[in-house]
This record gives sequence, C-alpha cells and structure tokens, in this order.
Amino acid sequence: MKGVDAIAQILKLEGVGIQSCFPSTPLIDAIRDVGIRTIMTRQERGAIDIASGYGRVSNGKKIAVSAMQEGVGIENSFAGIAHAFADAVPMLVLPGQYDQHRIGIYPNFFDAMHVFKTVSKWVDRINFVDRIPEMMRRAFTFLRNGRVGPVVLEVPYDVADGELGDNLNYSPVKGYRTSADPRDVKVVARAILNAKYPIIRAGEGVLYSEAWDELRELAELAQIPVMTTIKGKSAFPEDHPLSLGYGGCTATKTVNHFLTKSDLVFSIGSSLTSWWLDAPIPPGKTIVQLTIDEFDVNKDQMNDYVILGDAKLVLRQLIDEVNKTSGGRAENKDLIQEIGRVKDEWLKEWMPKLTSREVPINPYRVFWDFMQTVDRKNTIVTPDSGNPRDQLAPFYESLIPRGYVGWGNATTLGFSLGAAIGAKLAEPQKMVINFMGDASIGMTGMDFETAAREKIPILTVVLNNSVLSGYGKSMQDMQPSKFHLFGDYAKLAEALGGYGETVQNPDEIIPAIGRAKKAMGSGVPALLNVISKEELAISKYW
Repeated sequence: MKGVDAIAQILKLEGVGIQSCFPSTPLIDAIRDVGIRTIMTRQERGAIDIASGYGRVSNGKKIAVSAMQEGVGIENSFAGIAHAFADAVPMLVLPGQYDQHRIGIYPNFFDAMHVFKTVSKWVDRINFVDRIPEMMRRAFTFLRNGRVGPVVLEVPYDVADGELGDNLNYSPVKGYRTSADPRDVKVVARAILNAKYPIIRAGEGVLYSEAWDELRELAELAQIPVMTTIKGKSAFPEDHPLSLGYGGCTATKTVNHFLTKSDLVFSIGSSLTSWWLDAPIPPGKTIVQLTIDEFDVNKDQMNDYVILGDAKLVLRQLIDEVNKTSGGRAENKDLIQEIGRVKDEWLKEWMPKLTSREVPINPYRVFWDFMQTVDRKNTIVTPDSGNPRDQLAPFYESLIPRGYVGWGNATTLGFSLGAAIGAKLAEPQKMVINFMGDASIGMTGMDFETAAREKIPILTVVLNNSVLSGYGKSMQDMQPSKFHLFGDYAKLAEALGGYGETVQNPDEIIPAIGRAKKAMGSGVPALLNVISKEELAISKYW
C-alpha cells in the first residue's frame, strides 16, 4: 500500500472520530475513504478549531485529525494550533510537505518543524515511508499520555506516495495513568482536614481525567466548597450546595468571598499560573496542588504540598484516606447557608440587568432568558472571548461535565464557532450553542456555511451592538462614536444555508430560541442576530 493509505488505516485503527480539513493534500481523500467522517471547512483555522472543540468535549477520548496543504495551509493553521497548545487540547495535525529533495529551497515555507516546536507537544516529519508505523505510534503515545496537546506530523509528498507493502504492522496505542505516592496522599489528606476554611479550585484536568464524580465525593465527604477555573467550569455541578461557581477574570461573588476567607486552597488539575484570566489567590494561603505535569509545580505559586498524578486516581486515594482517618465530616449547614446567602445577595445585585427590559437588549437579559429556556442537562455552551465570555461565565450555571466549554489560556476571537461545530460532532444528541460578538463573527463567520453544508445543527447567538465592546476603555480610536461595525447576520445565515432571525425586543428572546430549536430539529444550524447594547458592567470583586 502507499504511505498515505497506511496513515489512513492507522487512523482508523486508532479510532479517530473525524477529519476536519482544507485542501489540498492526498491525505484528505485517503482518510475519507477508510470511513472517517470528513468535514471540509472554509479555512484552515476553522478546521483546527473544530478539532479542538471535538477533543475538548470528548475529554481527549476521541481524537480529531486536521489535514492541510504544505506552505500556506500550515501557515494559516498557526493561530488555531497555538490556541490548542496553550489550552492543552489533544489533536493530530497532518500537514503536507514538499518532496524531500525540495525542502529548504527558498521561498518555500519549509521549516514547520522549527516554527511549530513552540506551539505543539511534539512536532516531527515522516522522512521515510517505512517509518510511518513508528512515527504514528509515537504521535498517539503523546496524544494519550501526560499533559495533552496538539501533535504536528509533516507528511512529505514522496512519503505519502511511497510504497510500504501490504503488511501493516501496527497496534493501537494505550493511554496510561499514574496514582500518587501514598505518603503524599496521607500528608495532603491531613492538611485538608486540619484546615479551618479549605476551598477546592478545580481546573480542566478534572475534566480530561473524567474525575467529576470523585471531585464531588471528596467535596461532600470533607465539606469543602468548590470553585472552578474558566477551563474547569462544568467540572462541578453549579447548582450543588457546595458550588461557588466560576472564578476567572470575572467571577461570582461567592468565589471572591470564600477565596478571601480560605486558609487552604486545594488546586486540582490546574497549572496555578498567575494569569489575568484566573481569579487571583490572596497571599498567606496554604497551597496544595494536584497536577499531572511537573512543569506546573512551584511556577508562580510556592506550593506547600504537591501530589503528582492523574486527578481521578489521586482523588480516589484521597477519598479512601479521609474515610480511613476521619470518616469524613457531617454536613456543614452553616457553610451551606453562608454559600446560599452570598449567592442570593449577588444575584439580587445583578437581577436588574439579568431581567432588564432595555432596548437595545442588555446582553445579560439574553443570557438569563437563555438559561431559563434550555435543558441545561442536555446542552453545551461556549462563549467567544471578550465580553461574551466575561459576562456569561459567572451567571450560566452548568449542570453537567462539559456542559460549558471554557477556554482561556489563549483568547482567539472567533474560536467559539468552530468549537461549537466540534462539540456537536462529539456529542450529536446535545444542543450546542455559541455566543459571539461583532468582532468574533467577522473572524470566522463563513464557517457557519460549513455547519449548514454538513448538516451540523448548532445555534449561534450574535450579540450585535455594532461596536468593539470593551476596547474603548483603553483604545480611544475604538470608542463607539469613532468606530462602528455593521452586519445583518440573520440574512448572512440564511444566505449560507441556515436559519436566521433578528431579535430586537427582550420579549422576543425566548420565542426566538424556540423557533431556532425547531429549525435545528430539521438539521440546519440557526443564528440569532440580537440587537444589543454595549454593556460594560462585569461581575468582578477584586
């Protein structure tokens, strides 16, 4: 068989779920021909974003592959791959490459191995056709073990066209998990139980490890309130009595209250990086960190206690240790009442905006009506960066793991559309919604046609206020009076083969969502063009 067919067969053996791509490379047809669903996008970044959404929502258990041509194809993919690397998302990127005797000849873009080294977990080039099984095996080993991330593997045309023979010697790669040193578990369990006001800070590692049941069990057993990071949001049900909600660049009031009050912060599945998109940890706290990656340890925070290992296995060890040494704690009614009181105070403070009857529509009213309308146990939501993220994240209560797709180590405008398409492909039975602003739909909006053509019924809500929201505070040239955006995005959606509707009055929000759901039931994507005001207020308490 030819090299390109061997690669396709290996992807099939590895259980690759989808291929998102943009021409041209001989890999695209070969991968499609072995039965892997192939999504042709409108541009390379869209293909990468779809693979990213797919990998996130499946917690890395399903891998998407993205293929594109050499040169401009892999160049156009850079932003998406860099975003996936920053957020630690597993995907396999297979760019084409010139025949090897032409690599390095100016002005060809030939040094992807050097350029992408800084934004991938592993990057290499298949230099001989008989090395295909070996290098694909290495690729999937990196995709399934340790801190995940994108893998980039170049396929030169002479390798793709080379003859491998009929005997493909390949077995699928396993993923491996590690538990913690029992002595570390005992020390940490004792520290948690001795703390007067402990708090759990749950990151996305909980989701990739699928450790949400263990997280809940430990929180209930030791009566510890739980906050999540932006990427960890949905790892803990936000209607739970011990939930504090999300804490990032914006946050619930409960997060600020209990983070300030805490004497011990137990970070699970998070790098603890000091970053503007994470809620700051006040000084003087005892820091406990559970992570799979040694590069996270003692980076920006001085750790008092560290456990290295898989979140699911280590949390089970901690649960067993707490049960053995103390039997856990009785329900702390005072703590639960305090959480409820602070949360009620916070919602009362924001209810005028959440239920506003302003015209143009206040975006908080859109989020509130949306949350009251959809079945959140059967819904996946992701906002775009900027105000849609900052305003939605604190108030949207996620009830199921990956019911909210958070992203934040990179803030690439327009990502939410591809992420929503990928999420729907990973979980086709769920309703998937992404919220965008004027700027973000300008980045990637043409891939709405990809969803229409491929019959991927997502809902896109555009908060159309005709300005670059939030930027005016720091960039005078972008003040609303000086810089305007424009678009009738409902008509755009219809022109691209989907359902489009413009919403101008707050009383129309819920009926419009109902009509959009009906359209999606027939297999087409829907877009609501919500004429909204520029709302600069955000829920931030530090």
